[in-house]
Amino acid sequence: MRAIADHPDVSILTAAAALLTAALACGLLAPALFEMLLAATVLACLGFLAFRFPTQSCVLWLLVTGMSLEMAFADWVGDAAYQPVIAVIKAIGIGLGCLCVLRFGPKLDLLCPAWGFVAMLLTGLAHGLYPGLTATESLRSAIGSIAPFVFCFARLPPHWAEAIIRAAKWCPVVAVAACLPLAAVGLRPLFVDSGGARLAGLGHPAFLANVCLPAIYACLIQLYREGRRGDLGLLIANGLILLLTGARAPLFYAIAVCGISLLSIRSRQFAARDRILLVLSVLALLPMLVLFAGAFSEVRLFNVMANEAGNLSGRDLLWPEFEAAAARSLWFGWGVGAGNVVIPPDSAIVQQMHTWAAHNEYLRIGVEGGLLGRALLIALFAAWVFVRSRDLPAADRRIMRLAFLAYAGHAATDNVLISTPACVMFAFTAAVFARPSLRPSHPSPVPNFARPILRPSQTSPVPNFARPRFRPS
Repeated sequence: MRAIADHPDVSILTAAAALLTAALACGLLAPALFEMLLAATVLACLGFLAFRFPTQSCVLWLLVTGMSLEMAFADWVGDAAYQPVIAVIKAIGIGLGCLCVLRFGPKLDLLCPAWGFVAMLLTGLAHGLYPGLTATESLRSAIGSIAPFVFCFARLPPHWAEAIIRAAKWCPVVAVAACLPLAAVGLRPLFVDSGGARLAGLGHPAFLANVCLPAIYACLIQLYREGRRGDLGLLIANGLILLLTGARAPLFYAIAVCGISLLSIRSRQFAARDRILLVLSVLALLPMLVLFAGAFSEVRLFNVMANEAGNLSGRDLLWPEFEAAAARSLWFGWGVGAGNVVIPPDSAIVQQMHTWAAHNEYLRIGVEGGLLGRALLIALFAAWVFVRSRDLPAADRRIMRLAFLAYAGHAATDNVLISTPACVMFAFTAAVFARPSLRPSHPSPVPNFARPILRPSQTSPVPNFARPRFRPS
């Protein structure tokens, strides 16, 4: 027994074998218990695989989360499947985060924004919840709001961080590629009509756009670290996917972060000449896009920019309800989850807009936490990003701070904290913050597609941190 206890793999396998034996026995003696025990056996096996391969499991979860499968299931099964799929995705993320804490060790991150939701939950329960919101629903919403930050409480090793950042770069491409066979057989269209054609992949165009943002930031960080052409190509591909989603705000903030970074942040691996050439190439395309915008009016972005540039897509119809609810409890709000019940699901606005979410995180947090809760959450975000990025290499630090300034602006017109793309964004953020001691590597010769952008004549001497500590005698 002591030998089994000393080897958790053996313990898990033994438990799974016992459950499988019990399930098979129940199949013969007590069929009513068969399905329950079989499900427990499957979960035990999946738990064993996740325990043995935590990094690979987190990468797989991140790629699946980036697909926004809740939208696909809602279209196939019905709207009733939307919330359960989100709950399953976030529950798996919480489980993997707890697993990382067990495998890699715990870390008390007192500046993590998750504490803001805990404070708003307790304040709401003490002050009183919004009419129609129960304590159970508030607790469930708080858990869902905390879920994206769960990896911040583990001592994540460098190999986990590298794997997650690589996966984040590929999330939009994987989401689109996974939809291609379904579109070919007619199960799900690649583009949807929403004021024009919009690339949706397996999810919603807005969700795909929000997944593109951390993917673009990940490509930009890796490009500054290693200067590889593959990261440049992936950056362009993710930018093209973002353009085809027709999401204006994410596209604006992605262009702003990339433009400021390329023009103001130095890199030994990504030469200034190549950065300026990239910026000028994009600027040269803008007049052509404006000139031919009328010819591409069926594409949503060009249609809106040409005809309804100031249109808020109905958000201005939603906001007055949230402003009125926030005003009735100005300082303390109505508890986490109140934003889900401000507008009744059967109201005329929901029938017209097909959503009851605020599409403005400042308004939603004002309803749920009041002025105090919103101030606390903003302060935690600011302190968290500033402190956790201090030890990063200069380029990583500046790109992440720019990304979160853009995130703060983006929060005024989108649900950036409660949607599943937030899980991708904050898992990527946790990975970047977990590798401050790493430096750009100098690998052995690599294939052509991954060759550094730097030319041999531009290569600077090897920095001190990459020199060997000992010389051969």
